[in-house]
Amino acid sequence: MQNHTKGIIYVGITAFLWGFLGIALKVAVREVDPVTVVWFRFLIAFVGLSGWLAIKNPSSFKIITRPPLLLILAALALSWNYMGYMLGVHYTTPSNANLIIQSGPLLLATAGFVLFKEPLHKKQIIGFAIAIVGFVFFYRDQLAAFFEAKGSYNTGILFTFSSAAAWATYAILQKKLVVKHPVNSLNLVLFGLPAILYIPFLNLTPLLHLHWTWWVLLFFLGMNTLVAYTFLAKALQYIEANKVSIILIMNPMITFVTMGILTKMDVSWVQHERFTPVTIFGALILLTGAILVVKQPKKSSK
Repeated sequence: MQNHTKGIIYVGITAFLWGFLGIALKVAVREVDPVTVVWFRFLIAFVGLSGWLAIKNPSSFKIITRPPLLLILAALALSWNYMGYMLGVHYTTPSNANLIIQSGPLLLATAGFVLFKEPLHKKQIIGFAIAIVGFVFFYRDQLAAFFEAKGSYNTGILFTFSSAAAWATYAILQKKLVVKHPVNSLNLVLFGLPAILYIPFLNLTPLLHLHWTWWVLLFFLGMNTLVAYTFLAKALQYIEANKVSIILIMNPMITFVTMGILTKMDVSWVQHERFTPVTIFGALILLTGAILVVKQPKKSSK
């Protein structure tokens, strides 16, 4: 399998997993406070990865003794990304927070062109333009709420924007780090350092009374973090940052499809979403633009 294809598959799996993440988080915070949820995500991801590497590649732990400065900065950025997004959801709504957080992949795409000097072909330019149009249609209702924001809503928007900027910072640094360091070694620090930083802010008392189903949910969130960020780092090894970003922007489509199914089922444990033909139309346009961006350009024959 070509590296380009591997990269597309890796980031596709990440987008797929993140499509379910928002729904799981909305359910989890009904019983566990946001800080503890974020801590559990990092902790379970770190423990899971450590157990695997202890058996398969113990030398990976060497990076913990002398982590590169860029790696520490990436871990700090990722720490705030998680919390900033949770606070954004708290002060606004999941749908609007999901809209604003997509500025992170857009910042990564810009960095791909400016910092990493990634080539941009004519079809990709057209694809980006089409994707942006689809994005606007897809989030029409959320965009309207965004421009009418007031009071605490503005606070939530600022939190989410800062989260998006933190994620872009992490991704840019990760793009540089994967050139010299194995992905799993990097993730040991990226998961472990935030897990330590959040310890002083934990409230573990509610955990003593959790039903086992909530523990399953917390475990899913941790494993989602482990798999998604491992595959994201792999994708950044194989393909350009701008291609990674455009695929990640599609992850809300997965959320909306899942929410549509849950809404039809009339479940009581998650807030229902409203869908319109314009939303579906925007999703199709966004998908068309993304395909043009990630499609490998044909090499000219000599």
